[in-house]
Amino acid sequence: MTSHKIQWTMFVITAIGNFIAMLDSTTVNLALYPMSVDLNVSMSQIQWVMIAYMLVLTVFLPFFGKLGDIFPKNKLYTLGFLVFAAGAFFSMISQTFILLIASRCLEALGASVMLSNAQAIIASIFKNERRGKALGLNGCIVAIGGMSGPAIGGLLINTFGWHSVFFPCIPVALIGAFYAYKMLPNYVKKKQFKFDYRGFIYFTISLFALLLAISEGYKWGWTSFKIITLGIITLIFGALFYIRDHKINYPLINFSIFHIRQFTFGNLAVMMSYMAMYTNSILLPFYLQELLKFNALLSGLLILPYSVTLSVTAPICGRLSGKYGSRYLTLAGPAVYIIALLIFTTFDKSTPIWEMIVASGIMGIGNGLFQSPSNNAIMTSVSKEELGIASGILALSRNMGNILGVAVTITLFETFRELFLHHGQIYDIAFLNSFHTTMCFGIFFGGACLAFAFIAYKPVKTKS
Repeated sequence: MTSHKIQWTMFVITAIGNFIAMLDSTTVNLALYPMSVDLNVSMSQIQWVMIAYMLVLTVFLPFFGKLGDIFPKNKLYTLGFLVFAAGAFFSMISQTFILLIASRCLEALGASVMLSNAQAIIASIFKNERRGKALGLNGCIVAIGGMSGPAIGGLLINTFGWHSVFFPCIPVALIGAFYAYKMLPNYVKKKQFKFDYRGFIYFTISLFALLLAISEGYKWGWTSFKIITLGIITLIFGALFYIRDHKINYPLINFSIFHIRQFTFGNLAVMMSYMAMYTNSILLPFYLQELLKFNALLSGLLILPYSVTLSVTAPICGRLSGKYGSRYLTLAGPAVYIIALLIFTTFDKSTPIWEMIVASGIMGIGNGLFQSPSNNAIMTSVSKEELGIASGILALSRNMGNILGVAVTITLFETFRELFLHHGQIYDIAFLNSFHTTMCFGIFFGGACLAFAFIAYKPVKTKS
């Protein structure tokens, strides 16, 4: 096998890991209601099937990113596939709510291994234009996994029941584990293994408390004793983590990496972009199913134009960024999806399906213009020795954007809907006004992404 074929074989393996991790997390969305009925739990409880997965996935991203700089990639990625497959299997056979939550946490551990190391593996085996192309294809595959999940999930649930949504990932993960062990790099620079376990505990407690507060704030009340307590825990353990990481010479997160403007503001731009994206991806299914009364399968199919246009745009823009740079593409991306969000603010009960398709397609183009070039620029800004932790931080930024986008979107939508209902509007009008207002906040997040990208990739002036 030629070196070129080996490179792309390695890419396919890592991309499969990203695909099933995102596919699994989104197919579960449509299964929440039948799960709640079958397991006899409330909808507020069943939400933890998603929340627990995202919390565990996010918390462990820096940890596994660090391990990616220390252990051979083939063994680590194989472990991720196997743990994920085990978690999916136990989720599939779960007959109790507690077992389902525990199984989802196990799945999330495996997904965290794969998502935290994928960018580093790709960045280490590809150079220049090929690196941009590979990162573009990777971003495309992740997006397809995430956005096609509702359609696949709807089909499986309608045919076989909610347990079946976990099955497709199991054989794929087992095949991935076999080829990951055989094909991924099995070498690593010899170095003494030092890991800051105490710092990791501080970081985990702080981030878990923060994400829990974000996830539950709109239910518990932002000024409630629980949220205030979680805020204090976040600050205390966050400060302990920051102080400790500055004292030791083998920190979990090397804060000096944030002195790189392109890396720091690039990650902020990525987080803002996902917050903008999730404003739409969370509310659009509600609009389609609750207001227009479309079934789950049709709603999922109407989201697919996003994936289609993204799958075309992302690899092209990734390749262009590797050849010509990322600056103009990362500025064009948020500008385009802001246009899509503006279109969404005009939706009502009589909006034609073709307009929904066009808006979703434009959203995919905007994300494709931004994500691949941004990922390429961020990973290119650090040294080869820091690719693992940089990949972990990039994945952390992405998932923080996901969780913040979900939490903020739901909070804003619920708040505005109750406000409009309180002022005497009928439910459908209150729903639409809340939908439109929340989309305006998505436009704000898109603007913040544009501003951070402008700062991150601003050319450095050279002294004459």
